[in-house]
Amino acid sequence: MIATRPSILTDRTRVYVAASDPVSRAGIASQLRTHHGLDMVDERQLDADVVALVIADQVDEETAQGIRALKRRGVERVVLVVTRVDDTGLLSALEAGARGVLRRNQATPDNLLEAIRAAAGGEGALSPDLLGRLLDQVGRLQRQVLNPRGLSFAVLTDREIKVLKLLADGLDTAEVGRRLFYSERTVKNIVHDVTSRLNLRNRTQAVAYALRQGLI
Repeated sequence: MIATRPSILTDRTRVYVAASDPVSRAGIASQLRTHHGLDMVDERQLDADVVALVIADQVDEETAQGIRALKRRGVERVVLVVTRVDDTGLLSALEAGARGVLRRNQATPDNLLEAIRAAAGGEGALSPDLLGRLLDQVGRLQRQVLNPRGLSFAVLTDREIKVLKLLADGLDTAEVGRRLFYSERTVKNIVHDVTSRLNLRNRTQAVAYALRQGLI
């Protein structure tokens, strides 16, 4: 299992195990009780400080709803322990709010503890093969969906960055339009899209934001 960065359990970490199968729930809870620093809690004790382990056979709608239900209860740190997971299921789990995904056949006490440590520290954890598959999906999404539309995972598109760079150089919207072969209205619309999306007041703030982020 790979965590995004090491984290250390401080004081005692409260853990809740959610599983439709009571045998699975009891088995996981029994493993975790052997670790010092962990306190097992029940559903009545759920809050923002709890790390929840969701045990499931696969990532279906019921599993995703279970993760979302925990999030609605204020539990932000959810780790999914799953028997079978494909690419779609992995994305569904992360979209629902899981901070980590661990294959059930890799759910040794040490791996469970590491996943709990990562979640308790506000980080995420994935099994190595799942991390590779997630990165492959991100790459495909960028190449097949975003690139053809001139978009990227960055906050600003290439077109927006070009406009803000010219504004930063002191050009007005009409001059930017001539330089980029856009109408002045198009330039103003681009600036408006940026300020609206990022909750900025005006083009000056938009330029300042781009400078601070190192985008221009």
